Order: sequence, then structure tokens, then C-alpha cells
Amino acid sequence: MESVKLNNGVEMPLVGLGTFKVRGYEVVCRTLDAALGHGYRSFDTAAVYQNERDVGRALKELLPKHGLSRQDVVITSKLGPKSHGEEAEAEAGCLQSLEALDCEYVDLYLIHWPGKQGWRSGDERNPAWRQRSWEAMESLYRNGTFRAIGVSNYTAGHMRELLAKCHVRPAVLQVEYHPHLVQSELLAFCLANGIHLQAYSSLGTGRLLAEPTVKGLADSYGKTPAQVLLRWALQQGIGVIPKSTDPEHIAENAQLFDFRLAEEDVEALNGLHSDTRYCWDPRHVA
Repeated sequence: MESVKLNNGVEMPLVGLGTFKVRGYEVVCRTLDAALGHGYRSFDTAAVYQNERDVGRALKELLPKHGLSRQDVVITSKLGPKSHGEEAEAEAGCLQSLEALDCEYVDLYLIHWPGKQGWRSGDERNPAWRQRSWEAMESLYRNGTFRAIGVSNYTAGHMRELLAKCHVRPAVLQVEYHPHLVQSELLAFCLANGIHLQAYSSLGTGRLLAEPTVKGLADSYGKTPAQVLLRWALQQGIGVIPKSTDPEHIAENAQLFDFRLAEEDVEALNGLHSDTRYCWDPRHVA
């Protein structure tokens, strides 16, 4: 499994396991067991996923089985939008994740959404509230509770605002990114500012698997459509966190480093861009 060195020196695998909607201890444990067996060393959760406790418990039980220790894996979690606010409120939300995961530290902690839960997207208080959340995370980064910090679902505008005020530069920006949503401006911004871009919903919540161009490339490379889509992101330096509870798909989604897409095939996938979002749209968050 190849890794990327974040802007603070922390090493992070380019491929991780997403756990959105993976709930129930038995399902979580079975899924993580398969992932560890196939080489996954990075696991992505969030407060709003309501599975942090199960992910933490499963890793504690499974790591010894696979001959691993806590230091061998990267755990990512995220601050829920309801916890945006005064620094103490945000800090409490961060520490709730830490307690649920039952860890001494979290490798990467992200602000999950640029707006406060329950507020209108255009509420002019949003910038101040997310700034206070960031300041709380900076404090926890400085004391070693978080090894790296970043954000999720931020636009280029949100990123510029953050960089103008932060004392700790975000290490990661996690966004929806796939051939139907090629966020070239955001990728260029991250590359120029030393921020690692990580994609979620790389398969377009499954819709891209039936895309004729994707299927054709999969046939020509002898790979699955999912592998082609994930490899497309990796070749641009974008990390991926595919989610699956199927052991076969978990194994396939990690087998991305034994082939390379030709440049014309990367461009063919880029050409599928239709500015289509299958998840959430943060562009209207003030």
C-alpha cells in the first residue's frame, strides 16, 4: 500500500477504508477484519456516522490478530456539524470522538462540514463558528491529541478563508471527487498549498460503475470498473477511501498498484465531467 507524506510529515496510506453507513459491531468487526487482512492500514469514520465506538473497539480486538499495533494504522474521524461553535463546544465534540474511539490520539481529525447544523447555509455566523472549531482543533493538535488536522467538504473559497487565519495549515481536504465531478480548481489549489486532497464517493455512489467509458476501460485493462475509477484518482495524487462490507470488493479495491492508466484514458475519464454531485453541495454555505 503506497502512502503520502502530509505537510507535517505524517505518513498516510493513499487507500483507506470508508465506513459511512457501516453500523453494528458485528458488521464493523467483520468488515475491518477483511480490510486488515487485505493490507488496509487507514480507516475513516466520523461522529455523524455513529460508529466510532464500534470502529475503535474492533481495531483494539483485531490488531493483535493481524500482528499489528495501534501505531501501524491511521484512524481518521470528523467533528460533527452540531459541534461547531465556541471553542469549548468544539473541543468537547473532538474529545467525544476520542473517547468513543477509545484512543490516546487520532491520526487525522477533520471538520466535517463548513456550516453549523440547524442553521441556514447562508447564515453569516458560519465563518466565525468554523474558525472557532479550527482553533479548538489546533490546540488539540499542539498537545498531540491529533497527529494531523484538516477539513472536509470545503470549497476553494472556504479554504482561502481558512488559510488566511489559521496557525496550523490543514493537512488534508476530503471532498466528493470522481469523473462526474472533476474539481480541477480545488485539486490545483491543494497542490499549490501543500494540502493532500482525499476523495470520497469515488464511484459516484455506484452510478459510475455502469458508465460505458468506465466499463470499456475496465475490460481493456482486465480490471473492475471500481479499480479503474480508484486508479484514476490515485494517478492524480488523490487519496481514496472506498467503502464496502463485501470481502471480495474490499480485496479488489486495494489492488490498485499493479497497473497504470494511459494518459489518454485518464483524459477520457476527465471528459465525463458533468458537475454532478451525488452527495452534498457545500457551495452555498456562507
